[in-house]
Amino acid sequence: MAITATEVNKLRQQTGAGMMDCKKALEESNGDFEAAVDFLRKKGAKVAANRADRDAKEGVVLSKTASDNKTAVVVSVNCETDFVAKNAEFIQFAETVAAIALDKKPETVEALKALPFNSEITINDKFMEQIGKIGEKIDIGYYSLVNAEQVVGYIHPGNRLAVAIGFNKKVSDEVAKNIAMQAAAMSPVAIDKDDVDKTTIERELEIARETTRAEGKAEDMVEKIAQGKLNKFYKEFTLLNQEYFIDNKVTVRQYLQSVEKDLTVTALKRYSLA
Repeated sequence: MAITATEVNKLRQQTGAGMMDCKKALEESNGDFEAAVDFLRKKGAKVAANRADRDAKEGVVLSKTASDNKTAVVVSVNCETDFVAKNAEFIQFAETVAAIALDKKPETVEALKALPFNSEITINDKFMEQIGKIGEKIDIGYYSLVNAEQVVGYIHPGNRLAVAIGFNKKVSDEVAKNIAMQAAAMSPVAIDKDDVDKTTIERELEIARETTRAEGKAEDMVEKIAQGKLNKFYKEFTLLNQEYFIDNKVTVRQYLQSVEKDLTVTALKRYSLA
């Protein structure tokens, strides 16, 4: 059957796919608009499968905070190239995904993908649609939800790094921003010593033991020196024990206690594209 330019344009406007792709989809679907949309989504799924071995290391990392300042999300929508990552339409797509995540508060990436993107399509299907349109592997590279008495989000310029910090009580905008920027700049792996996972601790100890032995230290000193290096690791890579970046004479914990005696951080999520 003959496919009109109006029908092609309508499909193109809804899906963002190329003109020839839309024309072919309508021809293959005998003019059935919904079937043509499904055809394009299936094409996207095939692209995703073909590119499963490709690395999606570029993208947009966002942090969004609820109006009550008690919930925040950090979301990374990844793609293959910097060109796509900087495209305004792609950034808006990532913004929409993050906004849905903040509104619906899913617990996992899989649950997020299953949510409606709009009244007609799920987030997962929208990803397939975008893959078909852009021709790159696109996926959610990271997602995390933060709940606390007060949360603050921070996005570093360039949309490649974002954090969400939770506090045990309300704080001023200045304090919230300072701690968020601390986390962004100093790359902590955990809030405090007890929050560092056992695998990381053992890895740090083993590296310290091997380097200590390589330096020719006596075996009876190896464990003591390794523990000392682990303590140094805690000071450098746990948020509350780091030097405060505005005043390195105090730690982050000491800075917070100077604001209010029992003020502390209860949640930390940070994600950065390599």
